[in-house]
Amino acid sequence: MPELPEVDALVTFLRPRIVGDFVTRTDIGELSILKTADPPLEALNGLEITGVSRVGKSLIVAFDGLELVCRFARAGWLVWHELVPTGPVRMGKGPLALRLHLASGAGFDISEAGTKKNAAASLVADRSEVPAIANAGPDALSIDAAEFTATLAGSTARIKTVLEDQSLISGIGNAYSDEILHTAQLSPFATANGVDAPSLLDTIREVLGHAREALIDLPPAKVKAAKKRGFRVHGRTGKTCPVCGSTIAEVSYSDKSLQYCPGCQTGGRKLSDRRMDRLLK
Repeated sequence: MPELPEVDALVTFLRPRIVGDFVTRTDIGELSILKTADPPLEALNGLEITGVSRVGKSLIVAFDGLELVCRFARAGWLVWHELVPTGPVRMGKGPLALRLHLASGAGFDISEAGTKKNAAASLVADRSEVPAIANAGPDALSIDAAEFTATLAGSTARIKTVLEDQSLISGIGNAYSDEILHTAQLSPFATANGVDAPSLLDTIREVLGHAREALIDLPPAKVKAAKKRGFRVHGRTGKTCPVCGSTIAEVSYSDKSLQYCPGCQTGGRKLSDRRMDRLLK
């Protein structure tokens, strides 16, 4: 799932290319991506793009009086076209969910791989009409130490759960929470109110900041691969930790998994993985 660093990379890439351009046509390839009906997507035709920004993990394209809020979910992404294809779009065929044609001849798609279609596009007069935006907590790169400390002090949840809760802190997902906790040498199962909040906030800024720097000048087609190359634990189950040499372990859930280093994060102990424990009985 695209998180803060990747979406910031999209913003930086798109802003000089599309601000000031005009929408000439909109195509829908997957009807489920549209979460709003009024105004219709066709209302964008003829409008000038006035801005591109990010809130949490959402990309927002602004027009005169309207905003298109794009949320990528797990398998969604943006595909950039220097010259956008002009042929008809066949609904329900392939990953293409939404396409914007621009007067310059360029354009972009919101695509989503796989059969589960959870990416979302909302066309609204104000971004706060989108619940994910209205309920978003402070940005992970701008939350201050006092607020972050209060957030952790008030929670008995696992620290990984808190970091991924977009209503508490926005912008961090499964991948970067794994990386942050590894760098901070914290167990993902540690209780939030027992964590040294100022130290963890410094680590959040460090990990996300370095990730942004690595991705910020890349075109969308290269961002995902570059993101994976930067990981030390996430998605690297069974491989060697580059810090201590331990074998990276995993805890699996029904719809996702987390990775961690027992040597760096849990004093050499492996965390209980109930799904795998049942399989091994």
